Amino acid sequence: MNAECYDPSTLPGTTALFRDYTDVRSSAHATALRRWYPSDPFTMDWARRSPELDPAHRGRLADMLLRQSDGFDASGAVLANIERLRNGAAAVVTGQQVALFGGPLLTLLKVATAIRKAADATKISGREHVPVFWLASEDHDLAEVDQVALLSKTEVETLRLGLKAERPLPVGEMRVDGGNEEGRLRLEAELDRLSELLGWAPVCELLRACYAPNAHLAGAFGRLISKVFAAQGLVVMNASVREFHSLGADVLRAAIEDVDALDAALLERSKELETAGYHAQVLVTPGHSLLFLLDSETGARLPLRRTGDGQWKAGSQSYTSEDLLAILESEPECISPNALLRPVFQDRILPTAAYVGGPAEIAYFAQSAVVYEKILGRVTPVLPRLSATLIEPAIAQTMAAHEVSLPQLFEAKTIDALALRLGARAMPIEGKRKIAAVGNAMDAELTALTEYMSSMSADLGRAAEVSANKMHYQMNRLRRMAAAFEVQKQASLKKHATAIMLNVFPDGHLQERLLAGVWFLARYGDTLPELLVEHAGQECPGHRVIYL
Repeated sequence: MNAECYDPSTLPGTTALFRDYTDVRSSAHATALRRWYPSDPFTMDWARRSPELDPAHRGRLADMLLRQSDGFDASGAVLANIERLRNGAAAVVTGQQVALFGGPLLTLLKVATAIRKAADATKISGREHVPVFWLASEDHDLAEVDQVALLSKTEVETLRLGLKAERPLPVGEMRVDGGNEEGRLRLEAELDRLSELLGWAPVCELLRACYAPNAHLAGAFGRLISKVFAAQGLVVMNASVREFHSLGADVLRAAIEDVDALDAALLERSKELETAGYHAQVLVTPGHSLLFLLDSETGARLPLRRTGDGQWKAGSQSYTSEDLLAILESEPECISPNALLRPVFQDRILPTAAYVGGPAEIAYFAQSAVVYEKILGRVTPVLPRLSATLIEPAIAQTMAAHEVSLPQLFEAKTIDALALRLGARAMPIEGKRKIAAVGNAMDAELTALTEYMSSMSADLGRAAEVSANKMHYQMNRLRRMAAAFEVQKQASLKKHATAIMLNVFPDGHLQERLLAGVWFLARYGDTLPELLVEHAGQECPGHRVIYL
Protein backbone atom coordinates (compact mmCIF):
# COMPACT_ATOMS: atom_id res chain seq x y z
CA MET A 1 0.00 0.00 0.00
CA ASN A 2 1.40 3.41 -0.92
CA ALA A 3 0.38 7.06 -0.79
CA GLU A 4 1.04 10.34 -2.56
CA CYS A 5 1.12 13.82 -1.05
CA TYR A 6 -0.32 16.93 -2.68
CA ASP A 7 -0.01 20.53 -1.57
CA PRO A 8 -3.32 21.93 -0.26
CA SER A 9 -3.21 24.63 -2.93
CA THR A 10 -3.91 21.95 -5.57
CA LEU A 11 -7.30 21.21 -4.01
CA PRO A 12 -10.36 22.98 -5.39
CA GLY A 13 -11.86 25.57 -3.06
CA THR A 14 -8.83 25.94 -0.79
CA THR A 15 -8.94 29.32 0.97
CA ALA A 16 -5.91 31.53 1.35
CA LEU A 17 -6.13 31.25 5.13
CA PHE A 18 -6.06 27.45 5.16
CA ARG A 19 -3.34 27.31 2.50
CA ASP A 20 -1.07 29.58 4.52
CA TYR A 21 -1.98 27.88 7.79
CA THR A 22 -0.81 24.50 6.52
CA ASP A 23 2.34 26.07 5.08
CA VAL A 24 3.52 27.89 8.19
CA ARG A 25 6.62 25.73 8.60
CA SER A 26 8.25 27.08 5.48
CA SER A 27 6.39 30.23 4.43
CA ALA A 28 6.72 33.89 5.25
CA HIS A 29 3.16 33.79 6.58
CA ALA A 30 4.18 32.00 9.78
CA THR A 31 4.83 35.14 11.81
CA ALA A 32 1.60 36.82 10.71
CA LEU A 33 -0.52 33.76 11.43
CA ARG A 34 0.90 33.46 14.94
CA ARG A 35 -1.37 36.39 15.84
CA TRP A 36 -4.34 34.09 15.38
CA TYR A 37 -2.83 30.62 15.83
CA PRO A 38 -0.27 30.60 18.64
CA SER A 39 0.75 26.95 18.09
CA ASP A 40 2.50 25.40 15.10
CA PRO A 41 0.10 22.73 13.80
CA PHE A 42 2.92 20.42 12.72
CA THR A 43 4.95 20.18 15.92
CA MET A 44 3.99 18.36 19.09
CA ASP A 45 4.88 21.20 21.48
CA TRP A 46 1.22 21.45 22.48
CA ALA A 47 1.39 17.98 24.03
CA ARG A 48 3.63 19.28 26.82
CA ARG A 49 1.27 22.13 27.71
CA SER A 50 -1.98 20.27 28.34
CA PRO A 51 -4.40 22.12 30.66
CA GLU A 52 -5.34 20.93 34.13
CA LEU A 53 -8.81 20.53 35.62
CA ASP A 54 -9.99 20.44 39.19
CA PRO A 55 -10.32 16.80 40.42
CA ALA A 56 -13.95 17.37 41.38
CA HIS A 57 -14.68 18.67 37.86
CA ARG A 58 -12.93 15.62 36.38
CA GLY A 59 -15.01 13.35 38.57
CA ARG A 60 -18.28 14.88 37.41
CA LEU A 61 -17.10 14.76 33.79
CA ALA A 62 -16.12 11.09 34.01
CA ASP A 63 -19.37 10.13 35.72
CA MET A 64 -21.42 11.77 32.98
CA LEU A 65 -19.34 10.17 30.23
CA LEU A 66 -19.82 6.77 31.84
CA ARG A 67 -23.58 7.23 31.95
CA GLN A 68 -23.68 8.21 28.29
CA SER A 69 -21.36 5.38 27.31
CA ASP A 70 -24.08 2.86 28.15
CA GLY A 71 -26.25 4.27 25.37
CA PHE A 72 -23.35 4.05 22.94
CA ASP A 73 -22.61 0.44 23.91
CA ALA A 74 -19.04 1.50 24.61
CA SER A 75 -16.12 -0.93 24.60
CA GLY A 76 -13.79 -1.71 27.46
CA ALA A 77 -11.16 0.48 25.82
CA VAL A 78 -13.57 3.44 25.95
CA LEU A 79 -14.36 2.84 29.63
CA ALA A 80 -10.63 2.69 30.37
CA ASN A 81 -10.09 6.03 28.62
CA ILE A 82 -12.90 7.63 30.62
CA GLU A 83 -11.13 6.52 33.80
CA ARG A 84 -7.91 8.03 32.44
CA LEU A 85 -9.74 11.33 32.06
CA ARG A 86 -10.92 11.02 35.64
CA ASN A 87 -7.35 10.45 36.83
CA GLY A 88 -5.63 13.33 35.04
CA ALA A 89 -5.36 12.52 31.31
CA ALA A 90 -5.63 15.25 28.68
CA ALA A 91 -7.95 15.07 25.67
CA VAL A 92 -7.44 15.43 21.95
CA VAL A 93 -10.87 16.45 20.72
CA THR A 94 -12.70 16.47 17.42
CA GLY A 95 -16.36 16.63 16.48
CA GLN A 96 -18.88 16.69 13.70
CA GLN A 97 -22.55 17.12 12.96
CA VAL A 98 -24.64 14.02 13.61
CA ALA A 99 -25.17 13.28 9.93
CA LEU A 100 -27.26 10.38 8.68
CA PHE A 101 -25.56 6.96 8.74
CA GLY A 102 -22.29 8.49 9.95
CA GLY A 103 -21.98 11.18 7.31
CA PRO A 104 -19.14 11.68 4.82
CA LEU A 105 -15.67 10.11 4.92
CA LEU A 106 -14.19 13.22 6.55
CA THR A 107 -15.81 12.14 9.86
CA LEU A 108 -13.63 9.02 9.92
CA LEU A 109 -10.60 11.09 8.94
CA LYS A 110 -11.19 13.46 11.86
CA VAL A 111 -11.50 10.63 14.35
CA ALA A 112 -8.42 8.86 13.02
CA THR A 113 -6.40 12.05 13.40
CA ALA A 114 -7.57 12.60 16.99
CA ILE A 115 -6.68 9.00 17.87
CA ARG A 116 -3.24 9.24 16.29
CA LYS A 117 -2.45 12.61 17.86
CA ALA A 118 -3.55 11.39 21.29
CA ALA A 119 -1.26 8.36 21.00
CA ASP A 120 1.66 10.47 19.77
CA ALA A 121 1.15 13.05 22.54
CA THR A 122 1.16 10.31 25.17
CA LYS A 123 4.51 9.01 23.91
CA ILE A 124 6.11 12.44 23.66
CA SER A 125 4.88 14.04 26.87
CA GLY A 126 4.66 11.09 29.20
CA ARG A 127 1.17 12.23 30.15
CA GLU A 128 -1.79 10.20 28.94
CA HIS A 129 -3.95 11.73 26.21
CA VAL A 130 -7.25 10.20 25.09
CA PRO A 131 -9.34 10.85 21.94
CA VAL A 132 -12.77 12.44 22.46
CA PHE A 133 -15.52 12.96 19.88
CA TRP A 134 -17.93 15.85 20.51
CA LEU A 135 -21.33 15.27 18.93
CA ALA A 136 -22.57 18.54 17.40
CA SER A 137 -26.12 17.62 18.36
CA GLU A 138 -27.34 21.15 19.10
CA ASP A 139 -27.06 22.34 15.50
CA HIS A 140 -30.42 22.99 13.87
CA ASP A 141 -29.63 22.55 10.15
CA LEU A 142 -31.77 19.46 9.62
CA ALA A 143 -31.46 19.40 5.83
CA GLU A 144 -27.67 19.23 6.08
CA VAL A 145 -27.60 16.19 8.36
CA ASP A 146 -30.52 14.30 6.80
CA GLN A 147 -28.55 12.97 3.85
CA VAL A 148 -25.75 10.61 2.93
CA ALA A 149 -24.16 9.96 -0.48
CA LEU A 150 -23.19 6.56 -1.86
CA LEU A 151 -22.40 5.19 -5.29
CA SER A 152 -24.32 3.08 -7.73
CA LYS A 153 -22.53 1.92 -10.87
CA THR A 154 -23.40 5.06 -12.79
CA GLU A 155 -24.14 7.88 -10.35
CA VAL A 156 -23.94 9.35 -6.89
CA GLU A 157 -27.09 8.39 -5.01
CA THR A 158 -28.22 10.46 -2.03
CA LEU A 159 -30.32 8.80 0.67
CA ARG A 160 -32.60 10.88 2.91
CA LEU A 161 -35.07 10.12 5.66
CA GLY A 162 -37.20 13.15 4.79
CA LEU A 163 -37.23 14.37 8.41
CA LYS A 164 -39.27 17.52 8.95
CA ALA A 165 -39.40 20.23 11.59
CA GLU A 166 -41.65 23.28 11.56
CA ARG A 167 -39.09 25.24 13.58
CA PRO A 168 -35.28 25.11 14.02
CA LEU A 169 -34.97 22.28 16.54
CA PRO A 170 -31.67 20.79 17.75
CA VAL A 171 -31.10 17.99 15.27
CA GLY A 172 -29.68 15.54 17.76
CA GLU A 173 -33.08 15.03 19.38
CA MET A 174 -34.85 14.24 16.11
CA ARG A 175 -36.12 10.67 15.89
CA VAL A 176 -34.80 8.78 12.87
CA ASP A 177 -38.29 7.42 12.17
CA GLY A 178 -39.84 10.89 12.34
CA GLY A 179 -42.09 9.72 15.19
CA ASN A 180 -44.75 8.29 12.88
CA GLU A 181 -45.58 5.24 10.79
CA GLU A 182 -44.75 6.95 7.50
CA GLY A 183 -41.32 7.81 8.84
CA ARG A 184 -40.75 4.26 10.07
CA LEU A 185 -41.51 2.89 6.61
CA ARG A 186 -39.22 5.48 5.01
CA LEU A 187 -36.43 4.53 7.44
CA GLU A 188 -36.81 0.84 6.58
CA ALA A 189 -36.77 1.59 2.85
CA GLU A 190 -33.64 3.73 3.11
CA LEU A 191 -31.87 1.08 5.22
CA ASP A 192 -32.74 -1.51 2.56
CA ARG A 193 -31.39 0.72 -0.20
CA LEU A 194 -28.30 1.47 1.88
CA SER A 195 -27.67 -2.24 2.38
CA GLU A 196 -28.11 -2.87 -1.34
CA LEU A 197 -25.60 -0.17 -2.27
CA LEU A 198 -23.15 -1.49 0.35
CA GLY A 199 -23.45 -5.05 -0.94
CA TRP A 200 -25.03 -6.32 2.30
CA ALA A 201 -21.66 -6.01 4.04
CA PRO A 202 -21.41 -6.71 7.81
CA VAL A 203 -21.53 -2.97 8.59
CA CYS A 204 -25.15 -2.97 7.37
CA GLU A 205 -26.22 -4.91 10.47
CA LEU A 206 -24.47 -2.35 12.68
CA LEU A 207 -26.26 0.47 10.85
CA ARG A 208 -29.62 -1.21 11.40
CA ALA A 209 -28.89 -1.66 15.09
CA CYS A 210 -27.86 1.98 15.50
CA TYR A 211 -30.62 3.51 13.34
CA ALA A 212 -33.45 1.45 14.77
CA PRO A 213 -36.96 2.97 15.03
CA ASN A 214 -37.25 5.33 18.01
CA ALA A 215 -33.50 6.10 17.95
CA HIS A 216 -32.45 9.76 17.79
CA LEU A 217 -29.92 11.19 15.36
CA ALA A 218 -27.36 11.95 18.09
CA GLY A 219 -27.70 8.57 19.77
CA ALA A 220 -27.57 6.63 16.50
CA PHE A 221 -24.54 8.55 15.23
CA GLY A 222 -22.78 8.29 18.59
CA ARG A 223 -23.29 4.55 18.85
CA LEU A 224 -22.10 4.01 15.27
CA ILE A 225 -18.89 6.01 15.63
CA SER A 226 -18.21 4.46 19.04
CA LYS A 227 -18.53 0.93 17.63
CA VAL A 228 -16.41 1.65 14.55
CA PHE A 229 -13.55 2.93 16.72
CA ALA A 230 -14.19 0.66 19.70
CA ALA A 231 -10.70 -0.86 19.59
CA GLN A 232 -9.08 2.60 19.72
CA GLY A 233 -11.12 3.68 22.77
CA LEU A 234 -12.80 6.72 21.24
CA VAL A 235 -14.80 8.55 23.92
CA VAL A 236 -18.05 9.93 22.48
CA MET A 237 -19.98 12.65 24.28
CA ASN A 238 -23.27 14.44 23.71
CA ALA A 239 -22.86 17.76 25.52
CA SER A 240 -26.41 19.02 24.90
CA VAL A 241 -27.71 17.71 28.24
CA ARG A 242 -28.12 19.73 31.43
CA GLU A 243 -25.18 18.19 33.29
CA PHE A 244 -22.61 19.11 30.63
CA HIS A 245 -24.06 22.60 30.22
CA SER A 246 -23.75 23.06 33.95
CA LEU A 247 -20.05 22.13 33.76
CA GLY A 248 -19.49 24.75 31.04
CA ALA A 249 -21.83 27.39 32.48
CA ASP A 250 -18.93 29.78 33.26
CA VAL A 251 -18.35 30.25 29.55
CA LEU A 252 -22.03 30.85 28.79
CA ARG A 253 -22.24 33.32 31.68
CA ALA A 254 -19.23 35.24 30.38
CA ALA A 255 -20.83 35.46 26.94
CA ILE A 256 -23.82 37.19 28.58
CA GLU A 257 -21.98 39.45 31.04
CA ASP A 258 -19.09 40.45 28.75
CA VAL A 259 -21.04 40.62 25.50
CA ASP A 260 -19.92 44.15 24.60
CA ALA A 261 -16.21 43.42 25.02
CA LEU A 262 -16.48 40.14 23.14
CA ASP A 263 -18.45 41.79 20.34
CA ALA A 264 -15.83 44.53 19.97
CA ALA A 265 -12.97 42.04 19.98
CA LEU A 266 -14.61 39.90 17.30
CA LEU A 267 -15.37 42.88 15.08
CA GLU A 268 -11.73 43.96 15.35
CA ARG A 269 -10.50 40.44 14.57
CA SER A 270 -12.69 40.25 11.48
CA LYS A 271 -11.16 43.52 10.26
CA GLU A 272 -7.65 42.17 10.90
CA LEU A 273 -8.33 39.05 8.86
CA GLU A 274 -9.84 40.95 5.95
CA THR A 275 -7.07 43.56 5.97
CA ALA A 276 -4.52 40.74 5.76
CA GLY A 277 -6.28 39.36 2.68
CA TYR A 278 -8.10 36.52 4.39
CA HIS A 279 -11.76 35.90 5.17
CA ALA A 280 -13.80 35.90 8.34
CA GLN A 281 -15.52 32.50 8.47
CA VAL A 282 -18.39 33.82 10.60
CA LEU A 283 -20.02 37.14 9.78
CA VAL A 284 -19.92 39.28 12.92
CA THR A 285 -22.06 42.41 12.99
CA PRO A 286 -22.83 44.92 15.74
CA GLY A 287 -25.37 43.40 18.10
CA HIS A 288 -24.14 39.91 17.32
CA SER A 289 -23.99 37.47 20.23
CA LEU A 290 -22.37 34.08 20.73
CA LEU A 291 -25.46 32.39 22.08
CA PHE A 292 -28.64 30.55 21.15
CA LEU A 293 -31.71 30.15 23.33
CA LEU A 294 -34.09 27.19 23.38
CA ASP A 295 -37.63 28.51 23.47
CA SER A 296 -39.32 27.01 26.55
CA GLU A 297 -42.65 26.59 24.75
CA THR A 298 -41.73 25.47 21.24
CA GLY A 299 -38.26 23.98 21.77
CA ALA A 300 -36.94 26.06 18.84
CA ARG A 301 -33.26 26.99 18.93
CA LEU A 302 -33.16 30.73 18.25
CA PRO A 303 -30.16 33.05 17.94
CA LEU A 304 -29.89 35.63 20.72
CA ARG A 305 -29.20 39.15 19.47
CA ARG A 306 -28.49 42.44 21.20
CA THR A 307 -30.87 45.32 20.55
CA GLY A 308 -30.01 49.00 20.58
CA ASP A 309 -31.34 49.52 24.12
CA GLY A 310 -29.08 46.85 25.60
CA GLN A 311 -31.79 44.22 25.67
CA TRP A 312 -31.58 40.75 24.15
CA LYS A 313 -33.97 39.26 21.62
CA ALA A 314 -34.68 35.69 20.50
CA GLY A 315 -37.42 35.46 17.92
CA SER A 316 -40.14 37.87 19.05
CA GLN A 317 -39.31 37.60 22.75
CA SER A 318 -37.15 40.15 24.59
CA TYR A 319 -34.89 39.45 27.58
CA THR A 320 -32.65 41.33 29.96
CA SER A 321 -29.21 40.04 30.88
CA GLU A 322 -30.65 39.19 34.29
CA ASP A 323 -33.35 37.09 32.61
CA LEU A 324 -30.76 35.11 30.72
CA LEU A 325 -28.58 34.59 33.77
CA ALA A 326 -31.62 33.28 35.63
CA ILE A 327 -32.35 30.84 32.79
CA LEU A 328 -28.72 29.74 32.84
CA GLU A 329 -28.94 29.10 36.56
CA SER A 330 -32.16 27.08 36.46
CA GLU A 331 -32.05 25.53 32.95
CA PRO A 332 -28.46 25.70 31.64
CA GLU A 333 -29.30 23.36 28.75
CA CYS A 334 -31.57 26.07 27.31
CA ILE A 335 -28.61 28.32 26.45
CA SER A 336 -26.09 27.02 23.90
CA PRO A 337 -23.00 28.39 22.13
CA ASN A 338 -22.67 29.35 18.49
CA ALA A 339 -19.83 28.19 16.24
CA LEU A 340 -17.34 30.73 17.63
CA LEU A 341 -18.10 30.04 21.28
CA ARG A 342 -18.56 26.28 21.03
CA PRO A 343 -14.85 25.35 21.15
CA VAL A 344 -14.38 27.60 24.21
CA PHE A 345 -17.39 25.98 25.89
CA GLN A 346 -15.99 22.57 24.98
CA ASP A 347 -12.59 23.38 26.46
CA ARG A 348 -14.07 24.54 29.74
CA ILE A 349 -15.69 21.12 30.09
CA LEU A 350 -12.80 19.00 28.80
CA PRO A 351 -9.03 19.07 29.50
CA THR A 352 -8.40 19.74 25.81
CA ALA A 353 -4.77 19.65 24.71
CA ALA A 354 -5.63 20.17 21.02
CA TYR A 355 -8.62 20.23 18.71
CA VAL A 356 -8.62 18.46 15.33
CA GLY A 357 -10.60 20.32 12.67
CA GLY A 358 -11.20 20.73 8.98
CA PRO A 359 -10.56 23.89 6.93
CA ALA A 360 -13.75 25.67 8.03
CA GLU A 361 -13.17 24.94 11.72
CA ILE A 362 -9.59 26.12 11.46
CA ALA A 363 -10.92 29.37 10.02
CA TYR A 364 -13.33 29.63 12.98
CA PHE A 365 -10.37 29.43 15.35
CA ALA A 366 -8.79 32.56 13.86
CA GLN A 367 -11.83 34.41 15.18
CA SER A 368 -12.47 32.30 18.28
CA ALA A 369 -8.96 33.03 19.55
CA VAL A 370 -10.07 36.39 20.96
CA VAL A 371 -12.95 34.68 22.78
CA TYR A 372 -10.57 32.08 24.20
CA GLU A 373 -8.24 34.80 25.47
CA LYS A 374 -10.96 36.82 27.16
CA ILE A 375 -12.81 33.89 28.76
CA LEU A 376 -10.24 31.14 29.37
CA GLY A 377 -7.03 33.16 29.24
CA ARG A 378 -5.48 30.72 26.73
CA VAL A 379 -6.02 29.49 23.18
CA THR A 380 -6.35 25.79 22.41
CA PRO A 381 -4.13 24.62 19.54
CA VAL A 382 -6.06 23.54 16.45
CA LEU A 383 -4.62 20.80 14.25
CA PRO A 384 -5.63 19.99 10.67
CA ARG A 385 -7.37 16.67 10.22
CA LEU A 386 -6.06 14.06 7.83
CA SER A 387 -7.19 15.06 4.34
CA ALA A 388 -7.28 12.10 2.00
CA THR A 389 -8.67 10.47 -1.11
CA LEU A 390 -8.95 6.68 -0.92
CA ILE A 391 -8.40 4.88 -4.21
CA GLU A 392 -9.41 1.25 -4.55
CA PRO A 393 -7.23 -1.17 -6.55
CA ALA A 394 -9.47 -1.41 -9.64
CA ILE A 395 -9.75 2.37 -9.88
CA ALA A 396 -6.01 2.80 -9.34
CA GLN A 397 -5.36 0.35 -12.16
CA THR A 398 -7.70 2.21 -14.51
CA MET A 399 -6.12 5.56 -13.65
CA ALA A 400 -2.65 4.16 -14.23
CA ALA A 401 -3.66 2.68 -17.57
CA HIS A 402 -4.84 6.11 -18.75
CA GLU A 403 -2.06 8.03 -16.96
CA VAL A 404 -4.55 10.14 -14.99
CA SER A 405 -3.54 11.97 -11.80
CA LEU A 406 -5.67 13.57 -9.08
CA PRO A 407 -4.97 17.18 -10.20
CA GLN A 408 -6.05 16.26 -13.71
CA LEU A 409 -9.41 15.11 -12.33
CA PHE A 410 -9.80 18.44 -10.51
CA GLU A 411 -9.06 20.19 -13.80
CA ALA A 412 -11.51 18.05 -15.79
CA LYS A 413 -14.34 18.49 -13.22
CA THR A 414 -16.87 16.37 -15.14
CA ILE A 415 -17.12 12.84 -16.52
CA ASP A 416 -17.54 14.13 -20.08
CA ALA A 417 -14.44 16.31 -19.86
CA LEU A 418 -12.39 13.40 -18.51
CA ALA A 419 -13.73 11.11 -21.24
CA LEU A 420 -12.51 13.61 -23.87
CA ARG A 421 -9.09 13.58 -22.21
CA LEU A 422 -9.01 9.80 -22.39
CA GLY A 423 -10.19 9.97 -25.99
CA ALA A 424 -7.39 12.37 -26.94
CA ARG A 425 -4.84 10.05 -25.35
CA ALA A 426 -6.33 7.01 -27.14
CA MET A 427 -6.05 8.55 -30.63
CA PRO A 428 -3.70 6.76 -33.09
CA ILE A 429 -0.20 8.19 -32.93
CA GLU A 430 -0.42 9.35 -36.55
CA GLY A 431 -3.50 11.42 -35.80
CA LYS A 432 -1.88 12.95 -32.72
CA ARG A 433 1.17 13.94 -34.76
CA LYS A 434 -0.89 15.55 -37.52
CA ILE A 435 -2.99 17.58 -35.09
CA ALA A 436 0.09 18.61 -33.11
CA ALA A 437 2.00 19.59 -36.26
CA VAL A 438 -0.84 21.70 -37.61
CA GLY A 439 -1.45 23.30 -34.21
CA ASN A 440 2.23 24.17 -33.70
CA ALA A 441 2.63 25.53 -37.21
CA MET A 442 -0.52 27.61 -36.89
CA ASP A 443 0.62 29.02 -33.51
CA ALA A 444 3.97 30.04 -34.94
CA GLU A 445 2.53 31.63 -38.06
CA LEU A 446 -0.24 33.47 -36.19
CA THR A 447 2.24 34.80 -33.63
CA ALA A 448 4.51 36.10 -36.40
CA LEU A 449 1.58 37.62 -38.29
CA THR A 450 0.16 39.31 -35.18
CA GLU A 451 3.54 40.82 -34.34
CA TYR A 452 3.91 42.10 -37.91
CA MET A 453 0.42 43.61 -37.99
CA SER A 454 0.99 45.23 -34.59
CA SER A 455 4.15 46.89 -35.91
CA MET A 456 2.11 48.44 -38.68
CA SER A 457 -0.77 49.66 -36.50
CA ALA A 458 -2.17 49.03 -33.02
CA ASP A 459 -5.64 48.63 -34.54
CA LEU A 460 -4.37 46.06 -37.04
CA GLY A 461 -2.61 44.23 -34.19
CA ARG A 462 -5.83 44.00 -32.16
CA ALA A 463 -7.74 42.77 -35.20
CA ALA A 464 -5.06 40.13 -35.78
CA GLU A 465 -5.33 38.99 -32.15
CA VAL A 466 -9.10 38.61 -32.48
CA SER A 467 -8.75 36.60 -35.69
CA ALA A 468 -5.99 34.46 -34.14
CA ASN A 469 -8.20 33.68 -31.13
CA LYS A 470 -10.98 32.54 -33.45
CA MET A 471 -8.57 30.26 -35.32
CA HIS A 472 -7.25 28.83 -32.04
CA TYR A 473 -10.82 28.16 -30.97
CA GLN A 474 -11.56 26.26 -34.18
CA MET A 475 -8.34 24.27 -33.85
CA ASN A 476 -9.26 23.29 -30.30
CA ARG A 477 -12.73 22.39 -31.54
CA LEU A 478 -11.15 19.99 -34.04
CA ARG A 479 -9.10 18.44 -31.23
CA ARG A 480 -12.25 17.93 -29.15
CA MET A 481 -14.11 16.45 -32.13
CA ALA A 482 -11.30 13.98 -32.77
CA ALA A 483 -11.22 13.01 -29.09
CA ALA A 484 -15.03 12.65 -29.03
CA PHE A 485 -14.82 10.35 -32.04
CA GLU A 486 -12.44 8.09 -30.12
CA VAL A 487 -14.81 8.07 -27.14
CA GLN A 488 -17.67 7.00 -29.41
CA LYS A 489 -15.51 4.37 -31.06
CA GLN A 490 -14.21 2.94 -27.79
CA ALA A 491 -17.14 2.66 -25.38
CA SER A 492 -14.81 1.61 -22.59
CA LEU A 493 -13.37 5.14 -22.42
CA LYS A 494 -16.64 6.67 -21.19
CA LYS A 495 -17.11 3.74 -18.82
CA HIS A 496 -13.63 4.24 -17.37
CA ALA A 497 -14.08 8.00 -17.07
CA THR A 498 -17.34 7.43 -15.21
CA ALA A 499 -15.80 4.98 -12.77
CA ILE A 500 -12.80 7.19 -12.07
CA MET A 501 -14.75 10.39 -11.51
CA LEU A 502 -17.49 8.79 -9.40
CA ASN A 503 -14.99 7.14 -7.08
CA VAL A 504 -12.34 9.84 -6.84
CA PHE A 505 -13.99 13.22 -7.56
CA PRO A 506 -17.74 12.52 -7.38
CA ASP A 507 -19.98 15.22 -8.82
CA GLY A 508 -17.04 17.63 -8.77
CA HIS A 509 -16.52 17.32 -4.98
CA LEU A 510 -13.61 16.05 -2.95
CA GLN A 511 -14.35 12.42 -2.15
CA GLU A 512 -13.91 13.00 1.60
CA ARG A 513 -16.60 15.68 1.62
CA LEU A 514 -19.26 13.74 -0.26
CA LEU A 515 -18.99 9.95 -0.14
CA ALA A 516 -20.14 8.23 3.04
CA GLY A 517 -17.56 6.79 5.38
CA VAL A 518 -19.62 3.58 5.58
CA TRP A 519 -19.05 3.13 1.84
CA PHE A 520 -15.42 2.32 2.63
CA LEU A 521 -16.19 0.50 5.88
CA ALA A 522 -18.35 -1.88 3.86
CA ARG A 523 -15.37 -2.75 1.68
CA TYR A 524 -12.53 -2.81 4.19
CA GLY A 525 -14.24 -3.49 7.52
CA ASP A 526 -12.20 -3.42 10.70
CA THR A 527 -8.94 -2.82 8.83
CA LEU A 528 -10.02 0.66 7.70
CA PRO A 529 -9.91 2.50 11.08
CA GLU A 530 -6.36 1.31 11.78
CA LEU A 531 -5.28 2.18 8.24
CA LEU A 532 -6.57 5.74 8.62
CA VAL A 533 -4.93 6.11 12.04
CA GLU A 534 -1.64 4.98 10.50
CA HIS A 535 -1.84 7.67 7.80
CA ALA A 536 -2.97 10.37 10.23
CA GLY A 537 0.61 10.96 11.41
CA GLN A 538 0.61 13.71 8.78
CA GLU A 539 4.12 13.40 7.50
CA CYS A 540 2.29 14.90 4.53
CA PRO A 541 0.92 18.29 5.65
CA GLY A 542 -1.37 18.47 2.65
CA HIS A 543 -3.73 16.04 0.93
CA ARG A 544 -2.89 12.34 0.83
CA VAL A 545 -3.92 9.95 -1.92
CA ILE A 546 -4.03 6.53 -0.26
CA TYR A 547 -3.99 3.52 -2.56
CA LEU A 548 -5.91 0.73 -0.87
